[in-house]
Amino acid sequence: MAPGFPVRKGHVMNTRKLLLDMDTGIDDAMAITYALADGSADLIGVTCCFGNVTNQTAVRNTLDLLSIMGRPDIPVFYGAEHPLEQNSFRVSDACIRIHGANGLGNVSIPTAGEPEKISAPDFILDAAGKYGENLILVATGALTNLAAAIRKDKETFAKIGKIVFMGGALTVEGNVTPYAEANIAVDPLAAKEVLESGIPMTMIGLDVTHKNLLTRTEAARWSGHGRAGKALYEIVAHYIDNELEQKSCSLHDPLAVAAALDETMVETHPFAMTVVTMGEAAGRTIACPFADQCENKNVSVALETSPRFVPEFVGKIESFLAAREKEEADRP
Repeated sequence: MAPGFPVRKGHVMNTRKLLLDMDTGIDDAMAITYALADGSADLIGVTCCFGNVTNQTAVRNTLDLLSIMGRPDIPVFYGAEHPLEQNSFRVSDACIRIHGANGLGNVSIPTAGEPEKISAPDFILDAAGKYGENLILVATGALTNLAAAIRKDKETFAKIGKIVFMGGALTVEGNVTPYAEANIAVDPLAAKEVLESGIPMTMIGLDVTHKNLLTRTEAARWSGHGRAGKALYEIVAHYIDNELEQKSCSLHDPLAVAAALDETMVETHPFAMTVVTMGEAAGRTIACPFADQCENKNVSVALETSPRFVPEFVGKIESFLAAREKEEADRP
């Protein structure tokens, strides 16, 4: 067992191991819940970073959410507090509006648990060394923790069996500028280093995430299932009211988790990708335009998505919350 790798009770011993790297706001919260609800991979930990919220808030939100969902055994780790080669970070006004001041739609849930001592990049490398091809890494925030891990030990990082990240926009406009999607825009240098690493990965960008929308009617199916269901619905309702102009929200981060666990959820095409790091177009993800410079098409970009996703997403979470409600009701 790798040094510093925490041992926890309650893990389902699947062959596949899942590690989430998140800036835990509302769609991250849905993604965590979906990962627990799906159950086809053992969630071994959540590493946190800045983005929708500060790193500290992301850690707190993750710990509290895992607790209310009945999985306080899953370890949570502090990660990057600011972009590579910068010294500070400030949450944008848009993120505060969309995710609320606390990152969870201004909904209060009980505080529980403490983070682990080792850093997010070290845990990622520990997990890569321990599980290798059985490890699935899904990143749904800035790619700073991944870049830091690659800088520290690329050989070990490359042992990860599957890497999926939510970020970028190849065939559509960005959502923070006409060029850039939020997760890439917040640290373009980290994204550039990760995408140009040559390590195989899958990009779940705005090309597909805007095609999967959740309505209040669908989310309301969760609200009657105990305190966890009520809290999740209230959190998501804030997102629905603020993320898009219509009364629905995009399932950005949940789709990344779904695609990582079930490859038939998306249709991908291979590209050699890079990221613009300076100027007006900073954060733009682009495919290499010259054949002699892009032999290693290591980034599989999702361009189509399955109509199965939204109903399966809603249904699996509803079943999970119902089971969680029963578990709490049966407790002495």
